[in-house]
Amino acid sequence: MRRDSIFYKLFQQSPTLLFELLTDSPINAQAYRFDSVAVKEPKFEIDGVFLPPENAGAGIVYFCEVQFQKAESAVLGSPQVEQLSKTDEQLYERVFAESSLYFYRNRARFSDWQAVIIYPSRGIEQSDIYPHRTLLNGNQVHCVYLDELGDIRQLPLWVALMVLTTLTEEQAPQEARYLLERSSVEQSETASRVIIEMITTIMVYKFEHLSQGDVEQMLGITLQQTRVYREIKEEGRLEGRSEGRLEGRQEEAANLVVRLLTKRFRQEFSEEIRSSVSSLPLPVLEDLSEALLDFTSVADLQAWLEVR
Repeated sequence: MRRDSIFYKLFQQSPTLLFELLTDSPINAQAYRFDSVAVKEPKFEIDGVFLPPENAGAGIVYFCEVQFQKAESAVLGSPQVEQLSKTDEQLYERVFAESSLYFYRNRARFSDWQAVIIYPSRGIEQSDIYPHRTLLNGNQVHCVYLDELGDIRQLPLWVALMVLTTLTEEQAPQEARYLLERSSVEQSETASRVIIEMITTIMVYKFEHLSQGDVEQMLGITLQQTRVYREIKEEGRLEGRSEGRLEGRQEEAANLVVRLLTKRFRQEFSEEIRSSVSSLPLPVLEDLSEALLDFTSVADLQAWLEVR
């Protein structure tokens, strides 16, 4: 399930959602904007950044990381595979290094920095946290465990959408229908449509093995009426499921991944790299579309392709 992209969309639609997870938020939280930022020397990009308004003087910059998969122990094999595994188990090292460097490069713009790490549960957290005990035990880093926020029906609606991503396939349909009904009562027509899109996105990715009709029946809505259906159809996720058009889906997925990579690194890729991506089978392309969110350079892409 593509939780990275789901949370990215959630924060795009409602930047103040981050501050609903914190007990102490800035007084101008409504004015913050969600963005990604680049840091040079070395070059890397941070996707989850909440920036204070520029006309309000130096404010606090918030960095957000969503971590839903526990890194497995490095397996015997190529150095690239072992390095990828180690990187997953160094979440705090990466987040704190990137956050501190960005803050250093932009010290005049901000009065302070804070980090928010969102986990589905405590069991997903990085194993070795001892080197970071000062930050983790202070008030500068906030770890949010979604399964500890309480009853999904008692939570603010946008926070409830985050919790919905963590529910089992047995729990999710009933709670999704409840949130759809709740949004129609509590939200304006425009806001309700946005929430319907988000719930649909979550459920379609959670139940990838179901047909369009099954998902429609589950939610009590028509997917063609939602933007997310059109987006997922473009990716080839729904198109051809009943007709078995695997080849067309693979080609569409490859083209989409190449576009995402081009947009992320803001450059055209060599024919060799494009050919390597285009030759990947559909399941591997789907893995790559998630992995590329963590790439900071073309070298990361090349290392990923070498182990596939």
